[in-house]
Amino acid sequence: MATRGVPPEQCPGRFHQDEAVGISPRGLPRALDLGGLLEPLAHRGVSLGLSRLKQALPALGHPEQCFPAVQIAGTNGKGSICTLLAAVLTAAGVRVGVYTSPHLVSWRERIRVGPSWIPANRLRQLLLQVNAAAAEARLTPFEALTAVAFRHFAEQGVELAILEVGLGGRLDATTSHPDRQLIGFASIGMDHCEYLGSDLESIAAEKAAVLQPGSMAVSAAQHPAVEAVLAGVASQASATLRRVEPLALQEGRLLWRNRALHCGLPGQVQRHNGAVALGLLEALGERGWPISTTAIELGFAAARWPGRLQAGRHQGLPLLLDGAHNPAAAAALRAELDRQPGPVDWLVGVLANKDAAAMVSRLLRPQDRLLLLPVPGHACWTRQALLEALAGQGHRVPA
Repeated sequence: MATRGVPPEQCPGRFHQDEAVGISPRGLPRALDLGGLLEPLAHRGVSLGLSRLKQALPALGHPEQCFPAVQIAGTNGKGSICTLLAAVLTAAGVRVGVYTSPHLVSWRERIRVGPSWIPANRLRQLLLQVNAAAAEARLTPFEALTAVAFRHFAEQGVELAILEVGLGGRLDATTSHPDRQLIGFASIGMDHCEYLGSDLESIAAEKAAVLQPGSMAVSAAQHPAVEAVLAGVASQASATLRRVEPLALQEGRLLWRNRALHCGLPGQVQRHNGAVALGLLEALGERGWPISTTAIELGFAAARWPGRLQAGRHQGLPLLLDGAHNPAAAAALRAELDRQPGPVDWLVGVLANKDAAAMVSRLLRPQDRLLLLPVPGHACWTRQALLEALAGQGHRVPA
């Protein structure tokens, strides 16, 4: 979170979303207590693999077989691509299901059909329904929610689902879906190294492994090492790989086929995310889906994705809320702020497993200040640990 001109010592440690943060939760459901429905699974934590969910799905009636899916993998931009796709498909009259993670406020955000979040009571009911299968197969919370999403989409009669990979790809629960003939690759960078590997090639290989024989992938422009991995895996899988260039900008609009698209999602990064979404929409059109130019224009304009370059005000001063959580995302956020004059005061919470020093080094300029805040319920970087990691760089981190 970034502000201009607010002394860090005047910023409270906790924020009320409407008053202190100054950003309304409009468009998001209320926080939801699932009454302990996920807690019994929580001790399994992050445990990648496909076998558990594949074991559970037959007991649930194989809901994943009721609809085809577009799967979105990558490091940064997956949620934006999902949002753009869903908005255009909805404008085109397609009944589309969307499964994303994590959520900002409520578990309900992760599962929606068209513009509608899954109702709270229905989410609880479905979790109860999958409880026995989840216990038998020893599902993780993410796997149980994936099963719930599949079940909800099947019951709601969706024509197409958009599935955002939760972590990696090769062993992610969304990859258990059998009919993912279209794959989107957002920008791939360094993140979740403890699970995916310590170099770009290893991380890219984990993500590229979502490709199926005969599938088509649309990829954003990538680091050369990543592009080489994607091309190699696509060739081995007999899959088609299309690389799309970032869209040009003209007066704040994305240029596409001699048209200037208004995009409801802010930021230069939408040049990349929008290009992937348009590439996937073109591929869907080639497969008979009713993707018109009008639907694309309406969908891009209607797209909203809270918590990403979301502007608000605090005590009359401008404030920006963003979920950047790795060095590449931090650099993109900094690039947006570099377009405006003046120093920035940063209110930042960084989980202990993230590269805080690399993120902060990309975020801060010489006159900026940073206040490190805890993230409730999570192990986080402390001020002292960050100061040691930043030794000699001259950044201002007030006590």
